Amino acid sequence: MADQPKTAEPGRTGLSPRKKQQVSRGIQYVVLAAALVAVVLYADWASLAQNFAKIDVARAALPELFTIALRNTIIYTIGGFVFAFVVGLLLALMRLSQVRPYRWIAILYIEIFRGLPALLIFLLIVFLPLALPGFEVPFGTYGQGILGLGLVGAAYQAEIFRAGLQAVPKGQTEAARSLGMSATRAQVTVVIPQAIRMVIPPTTNQFVALLKDSSLVLFLGVSGEYVELAKFGNDLASQYANATPIMVAGVTYLIVTIPLGYLASRLEGRKGRKR
Repeated sequence: MADQPKTAEPGRTGLSPRKKQQVSRGIQYVVLAAALVAVVLYADWASLAQNFAKIDVARAALPELFTIALRNTIIYTIGGFVFAFVVGLLLALMRLSQVRPYRWIAILYIEIFRGLPALLIFLLIVFLPLALPGFEVPFGTYGQGILGLGLVGAAYQAEIFRAGLQAVPKGQTEAARSLGMSATRAQVTVVIPQAIRMVIPPTTNQFVALLKDSSLVLFLGVSGEYVELAKFGNDLASQYANATPIMVAGVTYLIVTIPLGYLASRLEGRKGRKR
């Protein structure tokens, strides 16, 4: 008996999965191209250039953009990062401590400062002298900015360190103790150094986050020689009634954060290959 011709199964389009993917990608490319054409045709490029990329206004931001604004941003960020690094490590050790009150204090701190908006922390610092008459944050405005960033960053850094400390194999501690080391010495000389190496990638990301959060320093009412990038761009934008300085400040942030983000990705990739 002659073979009967095969008929397509009900509900089948006749396209292979690979062909469907090609058709789907083609449709997406067409939609994307149409969107780009629409933007090019309908955007008012002259107005955008006038309000967001005015050369003479951008030139007016120099050299203070780098000598004052970027310098202060880096000071606030590095100071806050050092504060967060030290306090975060201490909190992580307290969180893992056998002493319950230490664990309670660490958990309370971490939950509060991770749960509150960073902006609210900076506003509380502004009103701190009212709650504590006569108290002054060391180093003035720089100290206030560093304190705000450090308090918030320490809560996140503590969780990063806690993950790193828990990732160190317990055999490392047991081997150190078998060599006659005390528990404290084994923690300081064996466990903590390994944990720090493990958390370098997320710590780099945390540094980038603090760099961006340094823009909140403007809510401290900084002015003059203490301004950072966001405040600097906002002040110039108000002075010239033009958004170009804000764009310049944004580009300056990107010049710093993009390489750091790329570095963090490379470190994470290298860490993944070593596993």
